[in-house]
Amino acid sequence: MSSLKFLADTLVKMYVTLLPAIIAGILVMVWCKTGLMKFAMKPMDMGKNFRDGKRIFGDNKTWKGFIGYLIFGTVSTVIWGAVCHGTGIDHLNYFYVHHENTFLFNLMTGFLLGLGYALFELPNSFLKRRLDITPGKTTSGAWRVFFIFLDQADSIFGCALVVWLFYDLGIGLYLLYVLVGAFTHIIMNMLLYVCKLRKNPF
Repeated sequence: MSSLKFLADTLVKMYVTLLPAIIAGILVMVWCKTGLMKFAMKPMDMGKNFRDGKRIFGDNKTWKGFIGYLIFGTVSTVIWGAVCHGTGIDHLNYFYVHHENTFLFNLMTGFLLGLGYALFELPNSFLKRRLDITPGKTTSGAWRVFFIFLDQADSIFGCALVVWLFYDLGIGLYLLYVLVGAFTHIIMNMLLYVCKLRKNPF
């Protein structure tokens, strides 16, 4: 197999595997703008400050968003698992290389994807609060490129790690997952910005 064909096959498998996470990320954007579950529109840090006197995560990380990732990550994975089985593309999904495509398995992996997506966004928010970067914004100057990348890649670190739990990606493929995921996230954010589901494209 040529290097280009191997790379193309790998990219296809990456997208097939993490499509539910991509869909969940979009649905959570919509979910957080609805009037549903208003009681959960509370910051995960409960408005508390860290020992430096600054907020832990900020107002943008809410329990509603966290719950949304769990719900939509799970639902999207279950539905996508049925689509993969029905269309015969199970072999293109890393989750099904060593595990059978079943409802219960998809329920578990979907929940973990949502959890990984939500949890791995928190360290980024924590770091930005320490640097006094406004929630939902990036910074300027020398740190700008770093935080633009981190904003897109944080959740991918978590989702790719979940994949690694069920298929031995290795560090090289894991890092490629993060790079491809970050690039995809940038494209999706630009589209969401155009659709007015995001306040800024990055």
